[in-house]
Amino acid sequence: MNVDELTTNFQATIQSKVSNALYNAWFKNLQILDIDQSTIVMYIDSDFKKKKILENSSYIDIIEKTLKDITKKDYNFELVTDFMINEEPTPPKIENNNNNNFINNFNNTNNTITQEEQAEYRNINSNLNPNYRFDNFIVGESNMVAQAAALEVAKNPGKTFNPFFIYGRSGIGKTHLMHAIGNYIVENSNKSVLYVTSGQFIEDFTEMTRKYNNTDNTSLIERFKDKYRNIDVLIIDDIQMLKDASKTQNEFFQTFDLLQNNNKQIIISSDTSPNDLKMFEDRLKTRFNWGMTLDIKPPELSLKIKILKNKILGMEIASEIDEDVYEYIATNSLSDVRTLEGAINRLLAYTSLFVPDRITLDFAKEALKDYLGNNQYTTNDLAKIRKVVAEYYDVTEDSIKSKKRQANINKARQVGMYLASITTEETVEKIGIEFGRDHATVLHGVSKIEEQLKEDKELSHEISELRDKLIS
Repeated sequence: MNVDELTTNFQATIQSKVSNALYNAWFKNLQILDIDQSTIVMYIDSDFKKKKILENSSYIDIIEKTLKDITKKDYNFELVTDFMINEEPTPPKIENNNNNNFINNFNNTNNTITQEEQAEYRNINSNLNPNYRFDNFIVGESNMVAQAAALEVAKNPGKTFNPFFIYGRSGIGKTHLMHAIGNYIVENSNKSVLYVTSGQFIEDFTEMTRKYNNTDNTSLIERFKDKYRNIDVLIIDDIQMLKDASKTQNEFFQTFDLLQNNNKQIIISSDTSPNDLKMFEDRLKTRFNWGMTLDIKPPELSLKIKILKNKILGMEIASEIDEDVYEYIATNSLSDVRTLEGAINRLLAYTSLFVPDRITLDFAKEALKDYLGNNQYTTNDLAKIRKVVAEYYDVTEDSIKSKKRQANINKARQVGMYLASITTEETVEKIGIEFGRDHATVLHGVSKIEEQLKEDKELSHEISELRDKLIS
């Protein structure tokens, strides 16, 4: 069996063992290059993938077992990234089930944009924010994988993860990463990049179809196609906004397929995972899962503190802020970057008015009492949980936050922390503050309740009653 046959059998076997998402992300481009008595040399298309595979024992196990299945021998394997594969690009394929005049004209118009126009388009109309870069994206545990994958996409557009789909709640850095990818590509290649929101895509498509129907002017189609199809990298933000636009979804599907089939990079963000996008066609959700999907978690306490410090880096005021001020703001702010930036801007403005000798914790509390109070909707949830749990188990709220370890108080405390973990989006650190414990104790308490719920029907009934009380 030659290496080409081995590669074909390897790919077919490994694809049958893992999910499509996992296969497309890590194993799809593995190719066997050479084989000797003990080792199989395999090509992988990026250093990032190589590193992640070799760091993951389950991925190593999958590869080794698959090789044994097809060779009937135990082989070691070696991954290399310096082999160039000569592949013919897949011809463009556009699914077109609509025979009306508009769509036919759309797909049959010629590419009329010149190289000079493309260069001007890249430099002027990419819509990229030059302030969003990799070197000022603050990395922590919650976003380090997404940042590393985004940098890999920027270095190898159209080759590594395509499409690249990142998702998570608003204000945690998705847009920053997308612009950083685009800026890196523009600065390090001659590729054309376009960043748009889904709202802009809808507006452009709607305006084009409306004007076309009124004027029958195919130049409108040419301009739309020049913008969205004659590019190397399409970055589209907040894809969930297409949920109520079925015709625009169809157009985006056509654009996606054309770019994908021509090895153009597609980068997408959403507030939820592809599988959870409601009112989206299955064919779109399937395509979103072809490449790499990654979620960005809300920033942990240490990352929020790093973000705050970076915000005032280089300012004279930086040396005048007490360390506990950062922790206070990070602990009492919502888990998104915008709230953190708003808090530090408010503090700076208050400082310029009153010019204190130092910015102490008391000064910061006074400056931010209205701002943080107006933004802490989840804090009220935690306080409500503590109050409801205390009443249910007939203990005081103060005792729950105290050092007391009586069985009934300890149970109420652990149940409260468990409810907080499943009904709010608060960090472990913030839950700990509300219940008088550190983050390790919170994790232990939550884990203990989870284990007890597997067998304790009475506890399960209590949790159910408490959840009812919380929403009443």
